[in-house]
Amino acid sequence: MSAATPCVLVIDDEAQIRKFLDIGLRAEGYEVLLAADGAQGLALAATRSPDLVILDIGLPDREGHDVLSELRQWSHVPVVMLSVRDAESEKVKALDAGANDYVTKPFGIQELMARLRALLRSRPGEPDAPQRYDDGHLMIDLARREVALDGTSLALTRKEYAVIAMLLRHAGRVVTQQQLLRDIWGATHTQDSHYLRIVIGKLRQKLGDDPATPRWLKTEPGVGYRFLTDH
Repeated sequence: MSAATPCVLVIDDEAQIRKFLDIGLRAEGYEVLLAADGAQGLALAATRSPDLVILDIGLPDREGHDVLSELRQWSHVPVVMLSVRDAESEKVKALDAGANDYVTKPFGIQELMARLRALLRSRPGEPDAPQRYDDGHLMIDLARREVALDGTSLALTRKEYAVIAMLLRHAGRVVTQQQLLRDIWGATHTQDSHYLRIVIGKLRQKLGDDPATPRWLKTEPGVGYRFLTDH
């Protein structure tokens, strides 16, 4: 998302809260995504890559804590938990599980906006991306733009190289289909997932990587792909 227009995903089952936050956030210049339950919220988080998530603890399909736990498996996006539960133990549980802040209902919109601004300002940068990978079989050198398997250079197309390079830069974490398509094919191709499937298939063929038991390129069904470094 553009730094000039941060995107906030609101996951809350109360229609009034969603409307209230939608109006308030848009008035402050944010792009807003709305979800009424955990499943819808996780799907939007995976496909739209918001800059910040506001997550209600009491959702109809699952606890917000469970949504946070699943989200933290593949994303470091800042999360503000909302809840009518104001017990210290609830706040500690949420923060220990990976939430960045905790706001109890009812809340003032200006205080919430200040908290969001603080989180977006202090959002940690991505860890330094690896520039070289070598496990004794597969070698990827991003500085030299070289990929070799068992000492033999692989002839990759520009798109194949771009995909494996982007996955390596986010090694161990899921990169969504939309992220790959947007960054490599362009913003107008974020729904053209067949392009990506073809390139991933060609890469696996050249690497001899079985998708059923992947060594390097793992599919996260319905979300994206992950470059594996632990063998």
